[in-house]
Amino acid sequence: MRGIVLVRMAAAAMMVIHGTTRAATGGVPGFGGFLEGNHVPFGTGVAWLLTVVEILGGLALISGRLVRPLCAWFAIELACGIALVHFREGWFVVGGGRNGFEYSALLIVCFAAVAIDASPAAAAPTQAT
Repeated sequence: MRGIVLVRMAAAAMMVIHGTTRAATGGVPGFGGFLEGNHVPFGTGVAWLLTVVEILGGLALISGRLVRPLCAWFAIELACGIALVHFREGWFVVGGGRNGFEYSALLIVCFAAVAIDASPAAAAPTQAT
């Protein structure tokens, strides 16, 4: 297994776990209310959309399907989470702070690396000089 495949599967698994936990614990309505409180129209609908894509899209990404669009989706979703929640809390998730954006930043880099590796340019053979 190539290392980037492990990165793809691990990052996607984090999204599956995140969405599954939100759905299983009844957190979607609260998340929707938070979104509406931050001027996101149809907050509960958006919360359900994000939750379903985290679960089903994460599973698709684990299996190697829709790699580039899902990596872009998750990177944008995480960047929005940084903007709405984590940035004001600082860098550290634990230790030097609480609820910061270091974890989200790392996942964004993982999704970017996976998307770059999946690009046609990355798959093209290189010529020896």
